Amino acid sequence: MSTSRTVICLLRNDLRLHDNELFHWAQRNAEYIVPLYCFDPRHYGGTYNYNLPKTGPFRLRFLLDSIRDLRNTLLNKGSNLVVRRGKPEEVVADLIKQLGSVSTVAFHEEVTSEELNVEMRVKDVCAQMKVKVHTCWGSTLYHRDDLPFHHISRLPDVYTHFRKAVETQSRVRPEFLTPEQLKPLPKELQEGTIPTAEDLQQTEPLADPRSAFPCTGGESQALARLKHYFWDTDAVATYKETRNGLLGVDYSTKFSPWLAMGCISPRYIYHQIQKYERERTANQSTYWVLFELLWRDYFKFVAVKYGNRLFQIKGLQDKSVPWKKDMKLFNAWKEGRTGVPFVDANMRELAMTGFMSNRGRQNVASFLTKDLGLDWRMGAEWFEYLLVDHDVCSNYGNWLYSAGIGNDPRENRKFNMIKQGLDYDNHGDYVRQWVPELQEIRGSDVHTPWTLSTAALSHAHVSLGETYPSPIVMAPEWSRHVHKKPSGTGPSQRGKKGPSHTPKQHRDRGIDFYFSKSKNL
Repeated sequence: MSTSRTVICLLRNDLRLHDNELFHWAQRNAEYIVPLYCFDPRHYGGTYNYNLPKTGPFRLRFLLDSIRDLRNTLLNKGSNLVVRRGKPEEVVADLIKQLGSVSTVAFHEEVTSEELNVEMRVKDVCAQMKVKVHTCWGSTLYHRDDLPFHHISRLPDVYTHFRKAVETQSRVRPEFLTPEQLKPLPKELQEGTIPTAEDLQQTEPLADPRSAFPCTGGESQALARLKHYFWDTDAVATYKETRNGLLGVDYSTKFSPWLAMGCISPRYIYHQIQKYERERTANQSTYWVLFELLWRDYFKFVAVKYGNRLFQIKGLQDKSVPWKKDMKLFNAWKEGRTGVPFVDANMRELAMTGFMSNRGRQNVASFLTKDLGLDWRMGAEWFEYLLVDHDVCSNYGNWLYSAGIGNDPRENRKFNMIKQGLDYDNHGDYVRQWVPELQEIRGSDVHTPWTLSTAALSHAHVSLGETYPSPIVMAPEWSRHVHKKPSGTGPSQRGKKGPSHTPKQHRDRGIDFYFSKSKNL
C-alpha cells in the first residue's frame, strides 16, 4: 500500500480550472490529485412530479463538450480528468479501495436536496474508510461566509434588500490563481472513457441555424465568450439596452449555460467587469451584469434558507392555489401550439435549441400559471428537461415568482401576452422566425391572427384551426392592445435599434418583472 497522499477532487457543477479552490487546495495538500467526474445515473432518470427526462439533449451535449474541454485543459497541465459512470459515493469508495493512498476527498458544496444527499453519502463512505473530507464554497459571486446576515434565516425575502445589504457591507473575494502545473494522477489509474449521448440513452440534438445560443460547452469557450462580449465587441457597454432582445447571439451575455456548469466563475466575471470599467467605460450596462449575477446569488441563498419548499406545490409562502393538471393544455404549451404566437415562438425556440431569452421565459411562465392556471411545477420540470442553462435554484426560484408563491409576490401580477409581443417584437420578426406558418402575415398583425379578416388570413395562407391553432385561451386584457400598431413616435419606437431594442418605458425595470410595481405588463 502506498503512503503518498492522494486527493480526489470530486467535480460536479465546477467544470473549470480557473478560480477553482479545489485544485488550489489540492495542489498544496497532495502528492497526487485525482480530478473526478461521475456521470450519475440519477441525473438521467425522470423528474420528481411529472417524470419528464431530467437531462435533455441540449444540456447533455453542453456537458459532454465541457467534460472534453476540461480533460484537454488538465492534460496540458500535467494532469487528466478521470471519468466514471456511476453514483459518486460508489465510485469514490471504489477509488479509495483501488488506490490505497487517498487521504482526502474534496468537493464544492451545493445547496439543494439531491446534491446534498450525494454529499452526505460521500461523507459517510469517507468516514467508514477513514478518509478526510474537505469542502469549499465556490458557486456564488459573494461567498456564503461573507454575507452581512448573522444566519441564513435572516436572509431578506426581498431581493432589493439583499442586494443593498451585500453591495454596501460585503466584498467579492479575489480569484484563486490558475496553477501553472498540476500534481499528476497516480500512475496506475485509468482515465476512463467519456460516454456519448447514446450511451446515456439520449439523442444528439440537431443544430438549428436560428439559435440564439449556437455555442459549445467548456471553460475555453466560456472565457472566449467573455473576451468577445467585453473586449472584442464592447457589447457589454450597451447590455442594459439590449438585454430584453429576442433575436441574435449578442443581445445578452449568454454566460448562463457556462455559469450553470461552473465553466466560468462569477468572480472572474466580476473582476473582468472591474477591469473593463477601469480601462474602457463604466455605466449602467456594466453594472447590470453584476446586478444579474447578484440575482443568481440570491436564488442560491434562498434555496439554502428554504430547502425543499423550493420544490413544493405551495412554494415558499405555503400558499394553496387550485392549480390544474390538464395535460391537453400542457402539451399545447410545451409544443408551441397555444394559438398565441408570442408564446408559441418562445416555446418552439426552447424545443429546437434549448435556449430562450429572459423576456420569453417570463412570458411563457406567466401564460402557463396565470392564463392557463396549470401547476407551475409542470413548467419548471419542462424547463429543467430542455434548458441548456438549467440552474436548479434560478429555475425553481423564477417559477415560484411567476406563480405568485415565491419571495415578495405581488398579488395577481400577470403578463399581457399581446402587449409584451408588441413591446418586444413590435414588427413580428421573432414570431415569424419561429412560427413559419404565419410568416406571410406582415408587421405586428402576426401577434393576433385571430383578429384578421378571412380575406387577410387567406391572403397569408393561414387557416385558423388548420394550419395554425386558434387560441386555447383568451384573456380579456388582450383586447386593449389588439389594434395598436407600433407608432413612429413615442416611447415604443425602436426603428433605430432593431427588434431587440428595449422600449424606454421598460429600461429601468429590474432584471425581472417580479418586483415591478406596475400591473400593466
